[in-house]
Amino acid sequence: MNWNGITVGYALSGSHCTFEEVMPEIQRFVDAGANVVPIVSHTLMTTDTRFGKSADWQKQLKDITGNELISTIVQAEPLGPSKLLDVLVIAPCTGNTTSRLANAITDSAVLMAAKAQMRNGRPIVLAISTNDGLGLNAANIAKLLVAKHIYFVPFGQDNPVQKPNSLVAKMDAVLETCEAALQGKQLQPLLIQRHN
Repeated sequence: MNWNGITVGYALSGSHCTFEEVMPEIQRFVDAGANVVPIVSHTLMTTDTRFGKSADWQKQLKDITGNELISTIVQAEPLGPSKLLDVLVIAPCTGNTTSRLANAITDSAVLMAAKAQMRNGRPIVLAISTNDGLGLNAANIAKLLVAKHIYFVPFGQDNPVQKPNSLVAKMDAVLETCEAALQGKQLQPLLIQRHN
């Protein structure tokens, strides 16, 4: 697929342990010719963890994309009227973000960007990373699986013995899932084996 002239909103919610895994995927979009607009959660903007410092993640996103971060609801709101994004990716998409999206709660830049995409009838691609995907969040995932214009990066259990409810997407399939979503298709197979 030719990504030249296509604008990808790449949103990151607070699954800090997944940030290192998704940065090369953002680079893949840039290398393919897409304009990537980084959209980040409050957690990414404010929290240092054992997986890295907030300032370092922010700098890496700006360096890869060449664009400023959208980090507030006010900054994300114009994405609707401007119809800027051809596709929005939320990767990683936490259980918290999944539950809010499934229940129409718009309380962050990431969710405002999703609301903008839904308003415009444009695709949203979710790459879930949640410890309760087969727990309380299973109902929210199910609601989103049947929602219009929402597509999932193939996912599976990452540690079924120690964390039987945990689901994580195959992060290196984000670009391919977006290609399918832009054609109105869900990349298959949706359910995959992730653990060893």
